[in-house]
This record gives sequence, structure tokens and C-alpha cells, in this order.
Amino acid sequence: MTILAFQLSPNLYLKDPHETELGRNIIQQSIALLDELGFEDFTFKKLATEINSTETSIYRYFENKHKLLIYLIDWYWTWLEYRIDHQVSNIKDPSERLKACLLQLTEEKVFDINVAYVDERALERIVSSEFEKTFLTKQVDADNKEGLFMPYKSLCKKIASIIKQVSPGYEYPHSLASTVLLMVKHQLYYAQHLPALSDIKYDPKKHHKRLYRLLENLVFKTIDA
Repeated sequence: MTILAFQLSPNLYLKDPHETELGRNIIQQSIALLDELGFEDFTFKKLATEINSTETSIYRYFENKHKLLIYLIDWYWTWLEYRIDHQVSNIKDPSERLKACLLQLTEEKVFDINVAYVDERALERIVSSEFEKTFLTKQVDADNKEGLFMPYKSLCKKIASIIKQVSPGYEYPHSLASTVLLMVKHQLYYAQHLPALSDIKYDPKKHHKRLYRLLENLVFKTIDA
């Protein structure tokens, strides 16, 4: 049973997939298929086969696969901000709040029983490999004007506010926050696929802890400087 329900921009979809069984099935199977095939080879025709439905039924929910990808990644950022809020809400010391935030960003994602139709582990892999395809496009300005990147910007703003609490005089909190978010995804991806670009050696049992130590070192030394 789904407990958590996040409100994403209505400009992302034609019909809210959260509200129907078919819509939730579209989300569940699109995550699995994108994780397996990648964005380039993913099609609504293949998705329709997986959900035993038709392409037309999918187009009733999403205009195209670009908007579906942004929807999934926006959901991930919203879920991550929710988890950060939950973890830091009772922490008074700003430095400890920042450490708790970095831990949420870097820790291994596990299945969240509050959202039964979303595989957060697979979604994290999708974010690592596909996120930049959502905004490195010719229509980025139009998409931004429609508010399609608000969850990412909201999460950056949340991290930046915590950085400012730790170091009120630091001049670049939003730049550092957005860099940290991209760094998390890049380093996990590099560790697994392009290891010469990372000192985070890929090891499913250890690389998330190594990534946390890297970010903690980088962030605190940067804002202290």
C-alpha cells in the first residue's frame, strides 16, 4: 500500500500516475525498464509490452519519454529531500545537520516500504546515469520555465541553507550544493564504469562510506577555507 505521495509539477504529466493502478504500474515498470535498457533504448512500445497495455494508454499519462524521465528523477529528488528533512529536523548543531545531510546523499538506497511501487535502488542508478539528459537539451529553458526542475532546485536550496548555517560567511553555498549533488552521482558512476576517474573504488559494501568521507572532507574544508 502506498503511504507517501509527492505532488510534482502538473506540467510533467497529462494524468497523475499516482492516482491510478495503471499509472503506478507505468511508474514501476518504467523504472525497471530504464534501469535495464537506458534512456536511448527505452520506448513506450517496450513499456506497453511490460505492463500488458498499449502505447496509447501510456500517452494518456505522459506526453513523451523525456517528460517521464524528468518525472521519475523529480520524484527521486523530492523523496531525498523528504528523507533529509526527517533526519535533520531534531539536530540542533549545524555541523551535525550538514553531516546528516551528506550521509543521506551518499548512503546506499534501500527499498522504502512507504512507496511500494518505486524501487529506489534502481531509481538511484537511473539518476546516476541519466540525470543530465534531462537538462542538457535544447529545450532546457522552456522546461525550466515550466517548473520541471523545481525538486532539484529545492534540494539544492535546502543543502545550501544548511551550509550557510555552518558557515554564514561562505559566499557560494548554492554552487557548492549543486556541485555536491552532481558529484555524488558522478563518483558512484565513475567508480563502477570509469574507475580511473575516481578514488572511490567500487565495492557495494564500502563505496558509499568512502563517498561520504570524500564529501565530508571536501565540503567542510571548502567552507572552512
